[in-house]
Amino acid sequence: MIWKRARRPLAFCTIALFWLLSAGWLTAPLLHLAQPQVQTSALGEFAPRTAIILLGGGTVYNRERVLVPPRDVLTRITLSAKNYAACKRAATTCSVIVSGGNPQRHAATEADTYLPYLLREHVPRADIVLEDRSLTTYENARNVSAIVGQSRYDSLILVTSAYHMPRALLDFRHFGLAPQPLISSVRRARLGLLPRYSNLVNAEIALHELIGIAQFHVYCAIGLF
Repeated sequence: MIWKRARRPLAFCTIALFWLLSAGWLTAPLLHLAQPQVQTSALGEFAPRTAIILLGGGTVYNRERVLVPPRDVLTRITLSAKNYAACKRAATTCSVIVSGGNPQRHAATEADTYLPYLLREHVPRADIVLEDRSLTTYENARNVSAIVGQSRYDSLILVTSAYHMPRALLDFRHFGLAPQPLISSVRRARLGLLPRYSNLVNAEIALHELIGIAQFHVYCAIGLF
């Protein structure tokens, strides 16, 4: 009897939650919480030895079944290449560290998939360092810290999407690194009356990042990080 009485309110709440997320009214504040509300320049500050860290964001198969970077990652690649070109005009040593393994178990790692796109953007292979073992943002930070610790860079520039930046900075600072954040793209909800699939995708991304930040603090508190 309790279940029968609760079914109708639960169904109403479920429908209301779905509409709030898909119409953007709940997705917008979730994105606001997940994404840093700061303005960043398109270019970082370069030192004589500068490393630009490009964080992975997965891979997808296109219509021809070719493995390619997702749209968000393409903006990260473009911004990294733009900073590399500016760095070469101002610094002695410039490197692009591409960090991303194969958490999706596709045909190739993120780092290997992104490499041709950097080459097309005129970043020479000799200045690209591939870190293709990390499966999480925490492992991105851990593995990159080992690379930059050996090379004594004077400046580190971290390139990723706005929703990913807070969690990435937490992980990098955990390993003693304080890179300059460069945001490649920002996600926004589209408010309205009709449901939109893009709003549901944005809500899932925002929740994933917020849960990841909470998990980081819990793991640090209990000694797992």
